[in-house]
Amino acid sequence: MRRIVVKVGSAVLTKDGEIALQRMQALVVFIAQLKKNNEVILVSSGAVSAGYSVVKLDRTILSNKQALAAIGQPILLAKYASKFLPFDIITSQVLVTDANLNKKADISRINSTIDTLLSNNILPIINENDATATDELEVGDNDQLSAYIAKNTNADILIILSDIDAYYDADPRTHNEAKVLKVVSKISEEELSREATPNDIFATGGIVTKLKAAAYLLESNIDMFLASGFDLDDVKEFMLNSKHNGGTLFTKEKR
Repeated sequence: MRRIVVKVGSAVLTKDGEIALQRMQALVVFIAQLKKNNEVILVSSGAVSAGYSVVKLDRTILSNKQALAAIGQPILLAKYASKFLPFDIITSQVLVTDANLNKKADISRINSTIDTLLSNNILPIINENDATATDELEVGDNDQLSAYIAKNTNADILIILSDIDAYYDADPRTHNEAKVLKVVSKISEEELSREATPNDIFATGGIVTKLKAAAYLLESNIDMFLASGFDLDDVKEFMLNSKHNGGTLFTKEKR
């Protein structure tokens, strides 16, 4: 049985300052399908966005961001719990900080918790603990967090669902001729050193953070698949039917 980490970003889960319930529902259906034959771990952004939907605080101020996360976490998890309930899937919450991921003892405890949850058919939903993290203890973005989780839980593949539907040979927003790179086995230092350009007010990265996550996993021979979180057809075809129509697979294996 494969172990799959699915990461969904704030740009996907949020629309007009609210939780995008239809997109969340589509994600839940996809994960329920994945769970029939795989172990699944969900890394979900959206807590700050969920908090902002009820209290409009300036999220550029750290204390406000922490407060929004504290408000939004239970809202986000309650939405997930209610949507997974018809599929008889019990959800759980695992909050981590960068400090946890840099201590072997903490990593061991996180792994033990996740293993226990998975062995009891419970879905772990992981997020950075923004409510208590400081600048020094922040992972920084959930793309990197999901890569850490994938590596440290011995996952087979990380799926990133984003407003970016694939990795292109040029910026598709400014180059009409840009083409999707369907399979990537190496990422240049030039690409990794570019400035992150988030497309959404609640996002913390862009394609650069996804490339860094992919490069990190490639070093450990763990695959990563980047696809749209707005339309799940590409990821469904790839993961459920082994058909690579769209999206980008980062892998060291020749395909």
